[in-house]
Amino acid sequence: MEEKFSVQDSIGKLWGKLDGWLDAIILKLPNIAMAIVVMIIFYFIARGLRKLFRNILLKRISQVSIQEIISKTVFVTVLLIGFFIALGVLELDKVLTSILAGAGVIGLAVGLALQGTLSNTFGGLLLSFMPNIKINDFIQNGDASGRVEEISLRNIVIRTPENNTVVIPNSNFVDGAFTNYSLTERGKVFVHCGVGYESDLQMVEDLTVRVIKENFQQNGDENVEFFFTEFGDSSINFMVRFWADVKTKAQEHAARHKAVKLIKSHFDAEDINIPFPIRTLDFGKNNLTMRTIQNQDTASVN
Repeated sequence: MEEKFSVQDSIGKLWGKLDGWLDAIILKLPNIAMAIVVMIIFYFIARGLRKLFRNILLKRISQVSIQEIISKTVFVTVLLIGFFIALGVLELDKVLTSILAGAGVIGLAVGLALQGTLSNTFGGLLLSFMPNIKINDFIQNGDASGRVEEISLRNIVIRTPENNTVVIPNSNFVDGAFTNYSLTERGKVFVHCGVGYESDLQMVEDLTVRVIKENFQQNGDENVEFFFTEFGDSSINFMVRFWADVKTKAQEHAARHKAVKLIKSHFDAEDINIPFPIRTLDFGKNNLTMRTIQNQDTASVN
């Protein structure tokens, strides 16, 4: 025969279970207290290490965002270690095993879902330690060029000479090539020009080299280089290149601007012609005829 449901028996069983739980909690009170003490100790250890990383070990990193993420990572890591030790004190080894297994599965899923983001993050960490790029450097990456304003864990931000903001993902920046104009104190400046076919080419070369040397100091093994490059349609073209103090595009443009003005003024003083293309329109001997309908007069214009 089926046993009848008894509310009194159910309440008795429930009370017995609660009584067992209460006894277990009382027996575990020393372990709980010790686990709380462990967490408090590791909390202060984590705070101390975070402060140590901020004030001493991370002074070589100029990016504040990188400093914050590394210090926070250290803080969370130390807290997790304290949490696992506290679980061991509470004799919750099975719970600890389950947590680690679940964290592994979740970590794998998150890693697969955020491959691009993680790539940018590691790229940001790599950029923060690279000596070849830092804040305020003038760089060029692909078609974008400008001054570095920020290096974060996701992207690098540059300010172009036109005052536009360009955001480049770290993964793209690290995998590609970039030019840093700020790493060198001096650089070469190129100037192209042309002179008339009637010009004395040796005189043109000597005058140009002398003008550049007198106005742009060449240090050590640096020299002014002059080359005639081609016979153009209306001129013999040449290129002169020289060293100058240039760390940005603006300084390069300024040096070229100065050189062009100097070359033009000295060529004018020596009557050296800088020709320009001339287009001639030849109508030949054809006549343009205009006829009016009213008087049927005809006018010819030569």
